[in-house]
Amino acid sequence: MITVAGVTFKTAGKIYDFDSSTLDLAVGDRVIVETEQGQGFGIVVRPPEQKNDNGKNHKQIIRIATTEDFHKRQELMALEKKAHAFCNMCINDLGLLMNLFCVESTFDRNKLTFFYTADGRIDFRQLIKLLVKEYNLRIEMRQVGIRNLSKHCGGIGKCGREFCCSSFLHTFEPISIKMAKEQGLSLNPTKISGVCGRLMCCLTFENQTYQHLKKKMPRLGKTIVLEQGTGKIVRQNILKQSITVRMEDRSEIEKNICEL
Repeated sequence: MITVAGVTFKTAGKIYDFDSSTLDLAVGDRVIVETEQGQGFGIVVRPPEQKNDNGKNHKQIIRIATTEDFHKRQELMALEKKAHAFCNMCINDLGLLMNLFCVESTFDRNKLTFFYTADGRIDFRQLIKLLVKEYNLRIEMRQVGIRNLSKHCGGIGKCGREFCCSSFLHTFEPISIKMAKEQGLSLNPTKISGVCGRLMCCLTFENQTYQHLKKKMPRLGKTIVLEQGTGKIVRQNILKQSITVRMEDRSEIEKNICEL
């Protein structure tokens, strides 16, 4: 058994398990942790708990962040901002077709990671040479998808609320057009796509509920016999648990499935 706490490095970011056996931690504590990339500055979002991870080697939480650590984090944020501006200038000078949107520094200041989006592969060898010459640090260029860009930048969705991905979703779930069909939504891409141009994350929220409710309903096109006569099911209202039946005289009758 090992005591682990869940730590994230950004709002709605992925949660990682770290060994917290040497510290007394609570949700909201800022901590310095050891990662594969170097030291990181994170926040505890899941309290310490005992886990049996079958010998899995978790990285250690080094300490609770001190006042000096907060000052250092402010300095690193200034470095990231400066590096972002310098890299954009180099991208324009080199004529590279890429969109740089984020720069992150390890807490021990030995590596800078540049996140960007692009339509294809980019030859950024000359760009890395300029960055290494300017900052004398390890440089990593990481290409990510358009959904990650929206998650980092944030914004307001069509619903008038903050993007789900940037406010509370820690990971991206697979989304398919079948989910929109299950929920009876319009298949117009402009209506079921988010600002990022991909299918909206919220399509997954109620998908299991719709699948469960739909199992109890007779299928579209089925012929049924009512007191008023014979008709064919032409519409379903999954949330109301009702169906619309078109009778032989072309009139329509709405029935709750519990009445069938």
